[in-house]
Amino acid sequence: MYIKIFFNDKPLFLCDQVDETIEPFLHHDDAVFIDELDPHTVKTMIHEMQLEKVHAGVFIHPDFEELKKAFFKKFSFIQAAGGIVQNENGELLLIFRRGKWDLPKGKLDKGESLEDCAVREVEEETGLKQVKLAEPLLITYHTYHEGTKFILKESHWYSMKVSSRQELVPQTEEDILETRWVAADALEPYLKNSFPSVVDVLKLFLAY
Repeated sequence: MYIKIFFNDKPLFLCDQVDETIEPFLHHDDAVFIDELDPHTVKTMIHEMQLEKVHAGVFIHPDFEELKKAFFKKFSFIQAAGGIVQNENGELLLIFRRGKWDLPKGKLDKGESLEDCAVREVEEETGLKQVKLAEPLLITYHTYHEGTKFILKESHWYSMKVSSRQELVPQTEEDILETRWVAADALEPYLKNSFPSVVDVLKLFLAY
């Protein structure tokens, strides 16, 4: 079992064994490998992942849940949800926010379910109505700084369906400058200017 946490565009794998996904990273000179779990090693890995010379990390421990708990304790934890929205023509909806092509998503409100959050955020950020939730796709993780806080965000992604016969209205107060329907076979240029976690979600969706 493993989860992948992005520090900017750099992946850190928390795992209980090395599989075919993780194994290639062990042969990179710019990757950090740690196999002992204690408060010092957790701090060390977080520090190393922020160094410019490091491009990946692998943290392995036989008790995956213990490893995950010890690592998550070092961050302020936030949950979010969003989706890949597909119209009747098979096109996917992308948003342009803060210089990157992205997928609509946002933070979970208190008392709200992840499914309701995903639909609400998609509708708020794109102006779409009657968005239909289909199925869960993937959970992604990424870190960022917010003032003095170091945040770990867990994003739950869903596939969704909607009619394109509606006006798209980007939520400019959330720094969204554009919303655009894109054919699946035309995604490649957008992936080159997107976040690695979003690329993971889109690639998984396209592989179905």
